[in-house]
Amino acid sequence: MKLFLNTLLLIAVTSLYSQNTIKGTVIDADTKQGLALVNIYLTDIEKGTYTNEQGFFSIENLPSGTYNIVVSIIGYGTKSLDVTIPIKDNISISLSPSAIEMEDIIISTPFHKLQSDNVMKVERKTIKDLKSSGSVTLADGITNIAGVESITTGLGIGKPVIRGLSSNRVLVYTQGVRLENQQFGAEHGLGISNSGIESVEVIKGPASLLYGSDALGGILYLNPERFANSNSSSGDLSATYYSNTQGFSTNAGYKSSVNNFKFLFRGNLTEHSDYNTKSYRVTNTRFREQDFKAGIGYQNNAFKTDFRYNVNNSKLGIPEEIGEQSKNKTPLLPFQNITNHVFSSKTSMFFNGSKLDVNLGYIYNDRKEFEEHHDHDEDEHEDEEHEDEEHEDEHEEDEILEAALHMKLKTFNYDVKYSLPKLGKFETIVGIQGMNQINSNYGEEQLIPDATTNDFGILATSHIHFEKVDIQLGARYDNRNIDVLNGINRTFNSYNGAFGIKKSITQNITARINLATGFRAPNLSELTSDGTHEGTNRYEIGNNDLKSEQNFQTDIALEFKNEHFEVFANGFYNNINNYIFLSPDGNIIDNTPVYLYLQSDAKLYGGEFGLHLHPHPLDWLHFESSFETVTGKQKNDDYLPLIPANSISNIIRVEFDNDWIKKGYAFAKLKSTFKQNNISAFETNTQGYNLLSAGIGGSFSVFNNELSIALSGNNLTNKSYINHLSRLKPDGIFNMGRNINLELTYNL
Repeated sequence: MKLFLNTLLLIAVTSLYSQNTIKGTVIDADTKQGLALVNIYLTDIEKGTYTNEQGFFSIENLPSGTYNIVVSIIGYGTKSLDVTIPIKDNISISLSPSAIEMEDIIISTPFHKLQSDNVMKVERKTIKDLKSSGSVTLADGITNIAGVESITTGLGIGKPVIRGLSSNRVLVYTQGVRLENQQFGAEHGLGISNSGIESVEVIKGPASLLYGSDALGGILYLNPERFANSNSSSGDLSATYYSNTQGFSTNAGYKSSVNNFKFLFRGNLTEHSDYNTKSYRVTNTRFREQDFKAGIGYQNNAFKTDFRYNVNNSKLGIPEEIGEQSKNKTPLLPFQNITNHVFSSKTSMFFNGSKLDVNLGYIYNDRKEFEEHHDHDEDEHEDEEHEDEEHEDEHEEDEILEAALHMKLKTFNYDVKYSLPKLGKFETIVGIQGMNQINSNYGEEQLIPDATTNDFGILATSHIHFEKVDIQLGARYDNRNIDVLNGINRTFNSYNGAFGIKKSITQNITARINLATGFRAPNLSELTSDGTHEGTNRYEIGNNDLKSEQNFQTDIALEFKNEHFEVFANGFYNNINNYIFLSPDGNIIDNTPVYLYLQSDAKLYGGEFGLHLHPHPLDWLHFESSFETVTGKQKNDDYLPLIPANSISNIIRVEFDNDWIKKGYAFAKLKSTFKQNNISAFETNTQGYNLLSAGIGGSFSVFNNELSIALSGNNLTNKSYINHLSRLKPDGIFNMGRNINLELTYNL
């Protein structure tokens, strides 16, 4: 590996290129007039600009080679084209008017294509869209993406579920690096704020080829906000009020780009009291979150790098039963106090037609959990001797001791990929990825032992372009070693591959077929747990003899699209060998039921189906309908736990833009969730329900700057219901009742 990197770095030093510039004009295909404020973005180089009033643009300091340019603006079809640099003449790009929504680049797949050019089907939503639909948290917002749900513990804790798979079977990427934060726990949330995140991408299915172990079920890829375009700057302030929890969220950010340097920063503070239902407030669902993100970057004609940092501190109440009814925002016991640091660097070196990407990450997760007989004074340190000290809150005084459970997880990961020069119709990427992870205990209780985990993987993947067919294929080898302090040492190996084909059957019909294998090595909790997991009220016993999970999934996607009508059908069948699950054995230890980790083959199948109608000449009117279904079974036909219920969503949305309001919209949504009677042996079933949502928003000019207003409401009928993936379901505790969000954003 060291020789490989040194060789490439030597090439970078000895390859000197002159500075190149692209100039051109973007015009309307019908009127031939220049278009202003069109976004011009080089996807490989991650550099862009906007056209001026005449439609002219210029981008400087570019490396030699062939690169992809994406040209986009609302109201026109997005265009993707390749240009070879250096180029002497100005280029002219024509865009055709279109009611189809503007396309964006998919970052989570290796070749950074538009979704229409992608072999793999990837769902993408902007954070702005998720928030305008009324979502309160990031975990809440992702449930608006087809095929994605969330396992929740109240409002503040949620973890993604992709087509029935969750926890360590779904890998989360943030700032371009894999997020590691003890995600094995059922009550362990994302630990990531939606502040400073531009968009969310979801790969539904095995992604081990691209990301290794733990990507067996899919990827949740969080794209950070972009730096400012060259020689520009911007800032914004926002505030959101939530009626149900009497909560608030404040946000401020600034970014600037001068010559070759760029930087940004963003801060966020969020507080919520216990959420309200039609009948009661759910005690201790309150939480407080503080988040800060910063980034600095440098770019010249043949090299670019950026460094980002995110610190997130969350103080999360753990609900147990309906008790105190208050609107206080300070969590009661028990609660979690979690600090998550994410350091990442992303570097690209451009050669003549090829590119080397080096992504490095360091994640420091500090998790403290406090119980009834422990204090939660954050000024206490684990090294101090126990002493009696009074702590007053509105209802009680507790003795200050220390966190019952205190774990620190330190993870270093690396991802090095080399994009070979294009060879005819072939684009090829080779790479290595790896991770070193250390888990340490500092609390008086221990759920999982001190241990070190090391990963190493090597991969190769190619994209082959034909006139009406695109093919993507690849292979990968992975090795994972888990070394536990008490002497357990396990090594897991796996070979995986993927093959996909996208074919344009007609001008309007596209078909995709993807076949992929994936794997997941047992995590530290599954192998070694031996203790009470307070947050889940289980005494968990690990199994050192567990094997790796291995799966094979078939995905078929059909899509019809014309200027005013779209329809899609996505189906999948996922066969998993050695599926790991928890099962009670009937024993009791420390007044807590004992659960064992077992294995059995399993299968999941289902899909998403929907349509989008925006009829001519009413291009401002949109009607969307989608249906989601997934079934999960063990080999003996027993149902798997935590499988989301089938649901159907219907949305009517209107868009408007005039002299006094810009980017205006209004919507109404009805989501119908069906009964879930297909349950595992130790689950309870749930009834069906309907939730009505609505919202309106737009932008105004205030003091020559843009002020955006968004008003939205969820569960407008104040329905009492229980989601099947709520961890409060066994106690019959309802999900959140009616909630109205009001968000104001002022761009400086």
